[in-house]
Amino acid sequence: MNPITITLLFLAFAIVMFIWEKIPLALTAMIVAVGLALTGAIEFRDAFAGFTNPTVILFAGMFVVGGALFETGMANELGNLLTKFAKTERQTIFTIMIIAGFAGAFISNTGIAAILIPIVTKISMQTGFTRSRLLMPLALASTLGGDLTLIGTPGNMIANYALVEIGSGFGFFEFGLIGLPILLLGMAYYIFFGYKLLPAKDKPLEEGMVNESQDFSHVPKWKKAMSLVVLVGVVLGMVFEQQHGLPLFIISSIGAMVLVATRVMTEKQAYGSMDMKVIFLFAGIMALTNALQTTGASYVIANRIVGLLGEAPSEWMILAVVLFITCTFTMLLSNTCTAALLVPINLGIALTLGADPRGVMMATAIGSSWAFASPISTPANAMVLHLGGYKYMDYVKVGLPLVLISFISAMFLIPMFFPLFP
Repeated sequence: MNPITITLLFLAFAIVMFIWEKIPLALTAMIVAVGLALTGAIEFRDAFAGFTNPTVILFAGMFVVGGALFETGMANELGNLLTKFAKTERQTIFTIMIIAGFAGAFISNTGIAAILIPIVTKISMQTGFTRSRLLMPLALASTLGGDLTLIGTPGNMIANYALVEIGSGFGFFEFGLIGLPILLLGMAYYIFFGYKLLPAKDKPLEEGMVNESQDFSHVPKWKKAMSLVVLVGVVLGMVFEQQHGLPLFIISSIGAMVLVATRVMTEKQAYGSMDMKVIFLFAGIMALTNALQTTGASYVIANRIVGLLGEAPSEWMILAVVLFITCTFTMLLSNTCTAALLVPINLGIALTLGADPRGVMMATAIGSSWAFASPISTPANAMVLHLGGYKYMDYVKVGLPLVLISFISAMFLIPMFFPLFP
């Protein structure tokens, strides 16, 4: 069996297992990595090369930097301060989406959901606003916010890494050219129209569903301040990457080391803040990404798709196909899995057609974030599922209009800022 066929079979296996989820996603990624090596599709030394990938190191560093806000209680203080502005239900929804959306630019949506769920629950208990009408906007906005910066979501970093490999790349805030208008449009939709679709399910709280008892009063104020200073410093370092020349993964590593060296976080807390599932998932799937590129399998798939597009397809047609495939995948798989699987394929489409890879990679990264209509596509959606008493169709009813708004917006914005044929 030739390497291309082997790679395509493992790609199909990964897609099925990611959808089925009978075994952990990270384990699926590891099976694929080892399987590709054992069958000769890639070299043995490449099976776990993803663990030394700069993007994995960037993930690890940012997990520690973001985790410091939670470990010190600084995130709680910021959240409580900002939520004081909410008086009516719609104001509350707007405030929650503002906080979650802009925090999502720098912190994972998993972390945002973890810290804001107890706060939103308290607001619901104090105001009488139905909890299920507040939690879903939290999850959706935290996902939308990930498309404001390079570090907002793993998909952005995966797409950027693919560009760096061919001598290109995105700036720190370039994703915001597409992501910010979509975030603002999404917020406006839910404030003026979409709030009517939010389910009103008065499900009683069960013991242990939300941890409201965590006390940060023993944490010194200087540690809280230091966690915020380091985060701001890391973000500024990434913004001015081109000026000082330090790579992003070095900047995030410096931030993480400063937090541990100054004892803002213990070594144990730093390790605990790292989401190892994401790290193993990404590092493992990088073997498949490598195999898709080195064996030429990604170009086989790309050529099939290009063949369906016909001769000299228009920029809009290419974008529509890339966005449709990506946002369909992300409702079946996790957003990280979608980006990892489709980045090499869509890059192949761009190179085959002679299109600017930046535009296609932007569409892939942005599209992989549109995990709004499914509870399984992103951790934030899953985290509010039980607490909000939601059913699968609640996500479809509330999230699908946001997918359509995002799709239409991206079709106009990407050609404006990242034209495929400049």
